[in-house]
Amino acid sequence: MKLTTQDSSILERLAGEESEILGRAVEWCSLSSGSRNLPGLEAQRAALEPVMAELPGQVENVPLADSHEVAADGTLKAQTHPPALMLTVRPQAPVQVVLTGHYDTVYPAGTTFTEVKARPDGALNGPGLADMKGGISVMLAALRAFEDHPDKANLGYRVLLSPDEEIGSLASGPVLARLAEGGHVGLTYEPAMAGGALAAERKGSGNFHIVVRGRAAHAGRDFASGRNAIAAAADLAVRLAGANGRREGVTLNVARIDGGGPLNMVPDLAVVRFNVRLPDAAAGEWALDFIRAAVAATQADGVSAELHGGFTRPAKPFNAAQQRLFGAVKEAGALLGQEISWASSGGVCEGNNLFAAGLPNVDTLGVKGGDIHSENEYAWPESFVERAQLSALILAKLASGEIPAADIKAAMAE
Repeated sequence: MKLTTQDSSILERLAGEESEILGRAVEWCSLSSGSRNLPGLEAQRAALEPVMAELPGQVENVPLADSHEVAADGTLKAQTHPPALMLTVRPQAPVQVVLTGHYDTVYPAGTTFTEVKARPDGALNGPGLADMKGGISVMLAALRAFEDHPDKANLGYRVLLSPDEEIGSLASGPVLARLAEGGHVGLTYEPAMAGGALAAERKGSGNFHIVVRGRAAHAGRDFASGRNAIAAAADLAVRLAGANGRREGVTLNVARIDGGGPLNMVPDLAVVRFNVRLPDAAAGEWALDFIRAAVAATQADGVSAELHGGFTRPAKPFNAAQQRLFGAVKEAGALLGQEISWASSGGVCEGNNLFAAGLPNVDTLGVKGGDIHSENEYAWPESFVERAQLSALILAKLASGEIPAADIKAAMAE
């Protein structure tokens, strides 16, 4: 792999666009686009669409079905989602790349964390700047630069920007899977890990909710006839936590119990909510058996327990295809003077979904930063151009065949 004059031309173009790439990401951070903030998500989508339209091809609004969640009162409620944005360019080209990102954040409507501010060390602190409005800006800049490369006819791509990644991609998951089937390689723009590393092996993840129902009664006059759902839920939570340490790589985090009522009333409802991380499919089967056994043990006279949820993101091992792809990215980075490293992660993202559908992918091509999912979230401004150049060069080398996309995809069967 070598750096050509044509490669250098698009890289130089990106070097001159730092203020634009960074500036629009900063502007997008002023739009509060939490996963359940529909007006904010719509505003963010409206801001993204014209930037995507600067690229060739057609931008589509892809409707997403409602997802469902267990409310605090134990009922299933529909969660509406705005459309995903999809751009398709050269779908008949011999090399096909799927690029994904999400325009939702973890910060809800009404948050006071709405501004981007410079820190004394030069980093920028802002909501979603790293995760992942900065990543989206980097992706779109890289694609626009790539459109000036003479090998572009060899490479087609589909871009999907979804509104629900932070809540598990429940609505966009089927769309991700469908796109993955038609691609050779995937590129996703989650922020880089500590020090700029890429995420290699990832665990899988599942979110679960157990509705525990008891029998209400007066705590003084008729205590014995009551069946305490909170007490049963607490026992269940302890039982679930017992999964930890039982199987290597499996962790179960009981995150919340909803329910309860007046102090003079035996409570008849509780909802236990928890997350499970797992290293592989076999561990997932073990965990599900453990959870079902814990639910069954909660059933008693006057007490019922109903399980909801499941594993939405399978594990993403560092298999032969991933190793080949990461090796090629490392080589491309070396041409730019960038030292590319990678590490395992317990986190999950759209890269898990793409891999599960058979698409090898690199899912941390976004900006360098940290403290995501907190009001300390930050990004390093110099990383915006750096990461855009890396993506543009990856695209160029995929188009030239120096990164053999079809061979990498075929390695998924090894």
